[in-house]
Amino acid sequence: MIQVDISKCTGCRRCEVACAFFRTGRVNNHMSRIKVLQLYEEGIDGPVVCAQCQERYCMCCPEDALTLGPLGQIICSPTVCTLCGACEIACPIGAVEIFNDLVYVCDLCGGNPKCVEACTEGAITFEGKEKERPSLSDIKEETRRMKPGLKRKHYIHKNGQKLRAEWRKERA
Repeated sequence: MIQVDISKCTGCRRCEVACAFFRTGRVNNHMSRIKVLQLYEEGIDGPVVCAQCQERYCMCCPEDALTLGPLGQIICSPTVCTLCGACEIACPIGAVEIFNDLVYVCDLCGGNPKCVEACTEGAITFEGKEKERPSLSDIKEETRRMKPGLKRKHYIHKNGQKLRAEWRKERA
């Protein structure tokens, strides 16, 4: 499972470039399965990637186009997927997105995530062993009516607020 530490993220977007290039042979952040948000007002940068949550909200696919891989990653079958958008709507952090008639969700690059290799700051790490999966139930209702981009912004904003509170506490 990929772990993200936004306190270490510089917003360089190397992870996005590595992901998109590995998957498509092109450098295009729209084709990346990890998205870096830069919240300038708050001074927080952070990547959003599939958290492999306990709830597995995206697995609500009516066509069963999404399956779990051996590492617990989400795998989308483009031949089965009808692009109904149920997975995109269900993901509370915007880690699933439909772009150019494809579903973009992290599949851990088969166990060797390129975003982790590209992150020189240690903001993104990969733990191959099964760990306790995070729950996203607390954020699900807050983002229910949002589009993926706003869900990502809300998620980083919420995590950024926690981080800023910790920073302030350390300075006090």
